[in-house]
Amino acid sequence: MRKFIFLILLFSVSSDLFACTYAQVAKPVVGEPNVFLDCNVCDFNYIRTHVRFVNYVRSREEAQVQVLVTTMPTGSGGTQYTLIFLGRRSFTGMDDTLHYISKPLQSWDRIREGMANTLSLGLVRYADQTTIGKYLSVSVSKADSNSVVTDPWNHWVFSVAANGYLNGQALTDQNSWSGNISASRTTARSKFLFSAGTGYSESSYIANSQDVIAISRNQNLQAMGALSLGGHWSAGGIISSSSSTYNNEKAAISLSPEIEYDIFPYSQSTMRQLRFRYQVSYDYYRYYAETIFNKYSDQLTSQGLSVILDLTQPWGSINASLYGANYFYNFTKNHLQFYTQLSLSLSQGLSLNLSGAVSMIHDQLSLPQSGATTDQILLQQTELATQYSYWTAFGVRYTFGSIYNDVVNPRLW
Repeated sequence: MRKFIFLILLFSVSSDLFACTYAQVAKPVVGEPNVFLDCNVCDFNYIRTHVRFVNYVRSREEAQVQVLVTTMPTGSGGTQYTLIFLGRRSFTGMDDTLHYISKPLQSWDRIREGMANTLSLGLVRYADQTTIGKYLSVSVSKADSNSVVTDPWNHWVFSVAANGYLNGQALTDQNSWSGNISASRTTARSKFLFSAGTGYSESSYIANSQDVIAISRNQNLQAMGALSLGGHWSAGGIISSSSSTYNNEKAAISLSPEIEYDIFPYSQSTMRQLRFRYQVSYDYYRYYAETIFNKYSDQLTSQGLSVILDLTQPWGSINASLYGANYFYNFTKNHLQFYTQLSLSLSQGLSLNLSGAVSMIHDQLSLPQSGATTDQILLQQTELATQYSYWTAFGVRYTFGSIYNDVVNPRLW
């Protein structure tokens, strides 16, 4: 019996020693790791030039590391870039997530520098498992960890903007002007936005020796608020006032409380969202011209429901929304809109991009009784009667050949 126990112990120790020896002599992955950077907002030439200890490949099927980059706006007016590192092949199971946050009004050069630094930090753990690992070095920029950040603005961000556009030739002239001011405050528990804007557009043409001039104006004032009710629920509302010659609305005032539920926690919003939003609205209208319903003003109540899907995954992204609304006084006065944007990596080198929207329109209550003139129709200066609208865009791309694309050559083209 003692000999049997001794043999078991000897076998156990020998197995441990063998495992340790194997682990010590196991060779790292040969060569630099193959990386597929799945990013729609990155400066690829800059990154390839400054992050050079990996090989960049053109498809995720060829990659050992896929880096998926998503973006979300921050309360201060900057952007949070989320870099999701997904290990593949020899690095399967080695996943990580890093964040880089840009400041408002930060230059593009500073943003791409910060993105490249964050990307380098995330790729180090993979490069360290390869033969290139022994050539890596680390440098540290000392920071004062005891400094306390104070915000004299208490999270409030203000913005003032003005824009102009001029275009012309011998027989046509176009100009447009717009201005906007806004104030916003965003915290983890709430967010508020106040904005006001105005716009003016003028187009003039000479056709058959006649001058044709079309002018459109619009103004808007809006206040929005949202409160967190936990990981899945939120509530808020919108108060707005506007006017638009295009919509025949001299004054449009709306009060809309709303509530929203996200199937997924809001903390996962950079990767996936499935939100249901319900709102009730009270609307008051005054019209420039008498409408097709013989009215110069109106008071209406309505309801609306939105279903919004956002997925950003290694295989691609899907953004889709379905919105329906109707007036309480007559359910046949309704509006239904579907929108989708789809980007899929179908197989190695083959990708599909599709986007579009379709609307069923049965609630055009502000159409002027006098209709639209030929000039207004051709110049698109007024809303036209319709029961539907749509647009679509699509494309397929197939790439083949060398899987490496880490060479930067800016000459000529």
